[in-house]
Amino acid sequence: MEVRSESEVHVRSEKVLPLQGQMIQRTRLKVLFIRVCSSILIWTCLVQLIAVWELYQPRLFSGFAVHVEQTLPSPLPLVPARNYTSNGFLQVSCNGGLNQMRAAICDMVTVARLLNLTLVVPELDKTSFWADPSNFDDIFDVKHFIDSLRDEVRIIKRLPKRFSRRYGYQPLEMPPVSWSNEKYYLQQILPLFSKHQVIHFNRTDTRLANNGIPLELQKLRCRVNFQALKFTPDIEALGEKLVKMLQERGPFVALHLRYEMDMLAFSGCTHGCTNEEAEELKRLRYAFPWWREKEIVSEERRSQGLCPLTPEEAALILQAMGFEKDIQIYIASGDIYGGERRLAALRAAFPKIVKKEMLVEPGELRHFQNHSSQMAALDFIVSTASSVFVPTYDGNMAKVVEGHRRYLGFKKTIRLDRKRLVDLLDLHQNGTLTRDEFTAAVRQLHEGRKGQPARRRVIAEKPKEEDYFYANPQECLCESNTCDDLFGPENSTVVQ
Repeated sequence: MEVRSESEVHVRSEKVLPLQGQMIQRTRLKVLFIRVCSSILIWTCLVQLIAVWELYQPRLFSGFAVHVEQTLPSPLPLVPARNYTSNGFLQVSCNGGLNQMRAAICDMVTVARLLNLTLVVPELDKTSFWADPSNFDDIFDVKHFIDSLRDEVRIIKRLPKRFSRRYGYQPLEMPPVSWSNEKYYLQQILPLFSKHQVIHFNRTDTRLANNGIPLELQKLRCRVNFQALKFTPDIEALGEKLVKMLQERGPFVALHLRYEMDMLAFSGCTHGCTNEEAEELKRLRYAFPWWREKEIVSEERRSQGLCPLTPEEAALILQAMGFEKDIQIYIASGDIYGGERRLAALRAAFPKIVKKEMLVEPGELRHFQNHSSQMAALDFIVSTASSVFVPTYDGNMAKVVEGHRRYLGFKKTIRLDRKRLVDLLDLHQNGTLTRDEFTAAVRQLHEGRKGQPARRRVIAEKPKEEDYFYANPQECLCESNTCDDLFGPENSTVVQ
């Protein structure tokens, strides 16, 4: 029997221990490798399963898929951008209220397209009577505005830094000539860009003619107005809520009762006001230097049809038009001068008078209050959706809403003939005309003034007196270039 010494056993054990350590390390590496490979395999399978699920899930759960697609529509693809060499940058500062600025924005986009310019997102008026601090993106969806017009004109949010006033650059500032045509902008404005890389139009109201503009540019004005200028989601949502609440209660009339302090002061119309109120309005007119005409005879203005109807006159006209006592009347305006005292007669004739402040909670309007243009945007949405729209003065809102309602299918808009109505109102109130005679005369007077298809009235060399493009954008309402399909070939309205 062989006997091993302790020293021999000790030497052999020392040789075995490193071998065992190596085997354990290799085993651990194998386990780690297996785990990594398993993880990769599992993730690969998971990705494949997700792909298969996305491929067949709409067929397996079609009801859910349709519901999701309806509530969360995918965004429309962007139209291809127009490729052109820009002749320079056009900055514009809009002046006036919401709808005057809206029309101006449409005009300035059209001018930028005509002259191959890069348009900077327009600045809104913050220094007018309303002192509204709103920026463009507080009222309009600026991304939609830029994206929806990219196939026509390049629009940027701000000038490049090298053209900023903070860096010492001074653009050419000027107001373009009012009611100008294509020739003026091509011959008078475009050459200026050879000397000035940036031109700033500091006034933009009515700077493009109503008529004599190429058809493709007229259609672009419409496209900006009806498609590109969307209100912000917050304004749209509250406006649609107001419309829904009114429609659930039945048909409603949107009465644009322009009997507000600024309008009365500007126009000099004080019919129905107390002596103290008339003096207050006169002081206000003198306080604002851009209201050029200071001394105004109110009754002369009224007899010429240049004053807004009073709330009392509006009540008589609506009754004569045949509106029932229980019809909803939505007052699309700001604060009525004289408050509830002046609304008493209208409310007695039509008890269902409502304003936006009466329909929604105060918290829902808090965000928009003290921002006259945002409040006007809500009235704009309700007015375009109303069963009937009745403006008591033919200002910018009245005209632009009328044009929108024509575009939406010639929805009923009653254009009051204030000059002739003043005579009828006075004859009725002094007892010369009976109620029935007054009613018959008012209805006959407005038989053809309810928003029916009609050509714009053109008055050569008198653009202020002719029909406004945005009140009747006829080029965008018909199929043929001549619009004979809508109005007929013999319906000419050119006045020499």
